Amino acid sequence: MSRHWAAAVATIAFLALMSVCCRQRVPAGDGARRITRADLENKIRGGWAGQMIGVSFGAPTEFDSQGRIIEGPLPPWRPERVSNAIEQDDLYVEMTFAEVMDRKGLDATSADFGEAFRTSRYNLWHANAAARRLLQSGVTPPDSGRPQYNPHANDIDFQIESDFIGLMTPGLPRAARDFCERVGSVMSSGDGFYGGIFVSSMYSAAFFETDAVRIVEAGLAALPAQSGYAAIIRDVLAWHKASPGDWRATWKQILDKWDNADACPDGALRPFNIDARLNGAYVALGVLYGSGDFGRTIEIATRAGQDSDCNPSSAAGILGVMIGYDRIPDHWKRGIPAISGRKFAFTSYSFNDIVVSSVRRAEGVIERGGGRIEGDEIVIPRQSPAPPRLEQWDMGIADRIVSADDPEWKWRGRWAVFASPRDRSMKPGRITRTAGASATLTFTGTGLTILGEFSQRGGSASMTLDGRPARQMQTWTPPRTIDTGLWHIYGLTPGQHVLTIETTGAGKAGTTDQEVSILAAIVFR
Repeated sequence: MSRHWAAAVATIAFLALMSVCCRQRVPAGDGARRITRADLENKIRGGWAGQMIGVSFGAPTEFDSQGRIIEGPLPPWRPERVSNAIEQDDLYVEMTFAEVMDRKGLDATSADFGEAFRTSRYNLWHANAAARRLLQSGVTPPDSGRPQYNPHANDIDFQIESDFIGLMTPGLPRAARDFCERVGSVMSSGDGFYGGIFVSSMYSAAFFETDAVRIVEAGLAALPAQSGYAAIIRDVLAWHKASPGDWRATWKQILDKWDNADACPDGALRPFNIDARLNGAYVALGVLYGSGDFGRTIEIATRAGQDSDCNPSSAAGILGVMIGYDRIPDHWKRGIPAISGRKFAFTSYSFNDIVVSSVRRAEGVIERGGGRIEGDEIVIPRQSPAPPRLEQWDMGIADRIVSADDPEWKWRGRWAVFASPRDRSMKPGRITRTAGASATLTFTGTGLTILGEFSQRGGSASMTLDGRPARQMQTWTPPRTIDTGLWHIYGLTPGQHVLTIETTGAGKAGTTDQEVSILAAIVFR
């Protein structure tokens, strides 16, 4: 019996040792972090709730304030206002990509995300609109997000669609980067892409961080240090350190230094700015000066102006992760239970559904990253950020707009005068539905964007720059895809250039439409 007892004791000791070894073999390195399943779900729920509240609060002021702070009373918050989130592109577009992962798995490719985006049916603008138009014309990721094809590549679009990635990568910034590279390449590159890295990395950090400065620093650490996006966030952090109690002073410094180079055609020589860097700085402004206060975070990100619903949506989402759903003040979240079962527009998800989906994906990402799930406890390895490669592009500074009736243009063939149905501030342009009509523009600059009207009747034109063939211009677009940048080029040698446009008489493959309309050109220096 004593031998049997000794053997039993030895077996128990061996099993105990194996248990310890197994617990230590997770490739997490020193400092692996632990979170309960309940806390993980609570933080993910808080992130989605924060987005919903932030976008609904800021929606009435979206782009009403450009280049100035929103002063005076903001629309008062009522619990039922959160229902506005159900119809917001800030939420349903990112859910398109979340649904791809739920169908295809965590190995879903850029081609998978591009295909889902190509067949989407909601209204799109800016980088998203250009990407869907390019995708339906046969241009695939990553070209659909590259500036050679997409003049909006530095716009805010991926930045406002990357929240879901941060919510499924708790404490795992490298995993967030990898998912961003596959999703963000559909519509963005360069600083437009880095906006998604910045936001998703702040979400990742917020699962384990309670200091607003360190959360923003974590987002910065995930960016290429030489990028323009990293430069603006370094500035915001430094200005916050110098004036920790005066967010308006920091806002003014952001405006003076950074609000001058929006490449988006809609922002040229106008106060409108949808650049990812500037609006990302306003997200950081809200997070930093909000100092963990939910209402103050939303208010500052909204009052900063420009995209004043997207920015508080991301800021409040990050804070919602940091404090968790349970600690969001009831004043702000009281309206969510009443709509928690309603599907978001164009999706198969309700609020409850997307939380469950995000938790499931997060657990899968954690296990792939070397973590493990032990009953009600989740072990997450400590993961340092690894920035993506540096990629920058620059249209230059918008110098002037050359309207269709300016003498720099020479029109030949059958062109008629027409007015833009979208922008009544534009001077009348020229439109043709015939082959062989031409327009020649002589300009001095380093970049050019041709403005006009895309439509389902759009045709094409051959392009010649300084006597050499250039990329063709296509003016066809799918429905609900709103844009004005027909054609662009950048990086030209400073000096005078001559662009010739000649209509081909051909439309999109399989159609006989051939309409080409031109409003003006933006010349960059």
